[in-house]
Amino acid sequence: MKAVLLVAGLGTRLRPLTDVTPKCLLPINGVPLLAIWLNKLAEAGVTEVLVNTHWLSEQVIDYVTEHKPAGLRVELFYESELLGSGGTILRNRHFFGDSPFFIIYGDNLSDINLKDFYQAHQEHRPVMTLGTFNAEFPHRCGIAEVDATGIVQSFVEKPQHPLSTCAAAGIYLAEPAIFDYFPTMVEGQTLDLGFDVIPRLVGNMRNYSINQLIDIGTLENYQKAQESSVGNKGNVGVKGALR
Repeated sequence: MKAVLLVAGLGTRLRPLTDVTPKCLLPINGVPLLAIWLNKLAEAGVTEVLVNTHWLSEQVIDYVTEHKPAGLRVELFYESELLGSGGTILRNRHFFGDSPFFIIYGDNLSDINLKDFYQAHQEHRPVMTLGTFNAEFPHRCGIAEVDATGIVQSFVEKPQHPLSTCAAAGIYLAEPAIFDYFPTMVEGQTLDLGFDVIPRLVGNMRNYSINQLIDIGTLENYQKAQESSVGNKGNVGVKGALR
């Protein structure tokens, strides 16, 4: 099984922390968020992970080289100019092969059980299973409307007037058929999953509800992550803790 872990963002809202440390290496109770996700993926049976890099990429490369979990192959993809979440995936289409793969936004902290998520996807095999959570501020998120059978019937990224609080969590499972829904990527432009791809999948996605998720992208949320049960439950002992 394969996955892509999207961690190349600049982390501008976390400055000054990210002036010297890439966002994905900021520690949650002593453990870099990148390590938490690599371990979660390995424990779920993932054997190959694509990790994109940009800001302070040398630190990410060094960390992965020294701390990746045993049995997990990590392929690093450097972006001299950020391609956007969809752009990264499209440029690396060859990596994913012909089986379902995880798409993880690496700036989120979650208590999700990826094995259970995979099993839920296998029951119906939609083009994509959309991990969602109940958003406190839905206008800041990608918002889905889900019917009684679990099928996503609408999706709008950062709507002015949200129709629900069911928000995309940045944790997805996709079939290779997802590439049929990607628009053409023009040289020099970025491609965003939330704006450019996921709305095209309406009717071909199913929902998977997640109990807890924290986007650590702001200083306030980063502090919440340190104090949350997610950040304090079973993470400090994983390989790759900061010393």
